[in-house]
Amino acid sequence: MENSVLKLGKYSVGTGDRFAHQAKAQLQACVQALNAGVEVIPVWNKSNREHAIIGSEPSSARQAADAAVKALQWKHPYFCDADHITLETVGRFMSACDFFTIDVADFIGQPAPAADIESFVKRHRDLLGTIQLAGAEESDAITLESLTQTAQKFLGAVKKAGEVYRTVLKAKGEGNFIPEVSMDETDIAQSPVELLIILAAIADEGIPVRTIAPKFSGRFNKGVDYVGDVAQFEREFALDIAAIAYAVEHFGLPKDLKLSVHSGSDKFSIYPAIHASMKRFDVGVHLKTAGTTWLEELIGLAEAGGDALALAKEIYAEAYAHREELCAPYATVIDIDPAKLPAPNEVRAWSSAQYTSALRHVESAPAYNSSLRQLLHVGYKIAAKMGSRYLDLLEANEAVIARNVTENLYDRHIAPVFLGRKG
Repeated sequence: MENSVLKLGKYSVGTGDRFAHQAKAQLQACVQALNAGVEVIPVWNKSNREHAIIGSEPSSARQAADAAVKALQWKHPYFCDADHITLETVGRFMSACDFFTIDVADFIGQPAPAADIESFVKRHRDLLGTIQLAGAEESDAITLESLTQTAQKFLGAVKKAGEVYRTVLKAKGEGNFIPEVSMDETDIAQSPVELLIILAAIADEGIPVRTIAPKFSGRFNKGVDYVGDVAQFEREFALDIAAIAYAVEHFGLPKDLKLSVHSGSDKFSIYPAIHASMKRFDVGVHLKTAGTTWLEELIGLAEAGGDALALAKEIYAEAYAHREELCAPYATVIDIDPAKLPAPNEVRAWSSAQYTSALRHVESAPAYNSSLRQLLHVGYKIAAKMGSRYLDLLEANEAVIARNVTENLYDRHIAPVFLGRKG
């Protein structure tokens, strides 16, 4: 399957830019990484849902990325990701994107036809028995029953991924895009052995997958730190790396296939584990989504004071008033304690420092408020409705916002994961 012309590179970072104003600031973080001796490839990702809420088109993300690359004279690869696309939504992304995150989580558990499952099991009877994954303290046994059950659970989803891949292939041509398969937005984590069987199915579908996004154990809430057993995550992560190595060797998948960690951003407590595993096995990773850019815009506006701070307070008040509506689509990936949300009247009296201290993700800070942060994370719809009022203030306060965006992405994400530095 070594048929892709485009190469993602060993290390890559997927970062969102909802309002398409921070691409240069985000790229500056990758420039800083390069100056520190590590090439981290930027991938700007934006989903169909985000485009629908913002009222934007994929072309805006491409234009922002291209402009940033030109301004900073970036000579290395970069990509625009059609994030979490399906067969129904992929069409609008074809011309603007060269990275396609094929999301088939909704199809997990929907069985493929019995004949397809039977054929898959027969084709992969060589997996039956004991599988020793590199780095595993114990071996795993795959029985006919477990192979069949895994196929029943995941084969239909992988076949759906194949449909989407071939749709993109027809439009873009072989080697002109990076395919990722995403199964992270589901309730139950996949085991490393399940991942191995999924990769066998992906190979059967002829998808030259470059990144694979499984569901890890623990909670990956939006914009806040990981909730779970970090040691267990590190074990799973290492075994998933081993499963990929096995799949590359035995199924003919691309040699540069790597894990994609759909973090929801800011999973600081697992970043050392990710870095340690990458170094231990000499592998890369795609960290997605890194850096909550929209929140850094709010922080920058609050720091700027005056009308910008007033708008940041207004956005919180509107988000508070519409919190049920805003939170509903993200219910599985946020944990907000309503009792910890300050009343809008209280926030209106805050100084710049009070607002930024509550919002900025520094857990050791006494004023940090994870509930407020999560509410504002999903509250970008409020700013989208403001239109030029919001965008004009972004442009007027570009310097302070850009500083926050770059520092956040580099210091808190890129440096800990790819350089092993404390964030």
